[in-house]
Amino acid sequence: MKIKVCGMRDSENIRQVAALQPDYMGFIFYEGSKRYAEGYITPELLAELPQSINKTGVFVNAPLESIKATVAKYKLDAVQLHGKESPKVCAEVKALGVEVIKVFSVDDRFVFQNTLLYEPCADYFLFDTKGQEYGGNGIPFDWELLTGNLSPKPYFLSGGLNLENVKHLPNVRPQPYAIDVNSGFEQEPGLKKVEDLKKLFELIRS
Repeated sequence: MKIKVCGMRDSENIRQVAALQPDYMGFIFYEGSKRYAEGYITPELLAELPQSINKTGVFVNAPLESIKATVAKYKLDAVQLHGKESPKVCAEVKALGVEVIKVFSVDDRFVFQNTLLYEPCADYFLFDTKGQEYGGNGIPFDWELLTGNLSPKPYFLSGGLNLENVKHLPNVRPQPYAIDVNSGFEQEPGLKKVEDLKKLFELIRS
């Protein structure tokens, strides 16, 4: 199972987490987020990261030109679309030559069939908890709901993951391609607890 650590922006913290070799590292380019990365990170810092880490930009209903400029500036490998982006927008982003992760906010009223239109234009889906914020709410949704997901598209599981609840991941059906961790491993927004992440990596990779 792959691991994505999201909401990074402190340079030293980024280097410490990068040393753990996550598969994906997420940087938030949405001004409404407490973890907004622009102004904290530099293209030079991201260029230092190991090639094996997919540098992922997280956007919420951003104009295509803005996404395109940010992808070019930071040489991003993947784009996570966390808003109400249409399949057409997803396809336009995919045409930039990056992996596309399309996010869906899940609660007990979520209809998984709504994801089907995105199958041709997204490389991955990401299921997060429907909440007040666009991600980083720190609350898990009921994983039993995932049995309604009949799409063969590999997906990231997100939403309030922590060292306790990740122990139940083997029971989740269908199995996630990756987990996406953020607030459950923070000492403050944008600053991750490296020791806790080490434990997570050992748990998932063993």
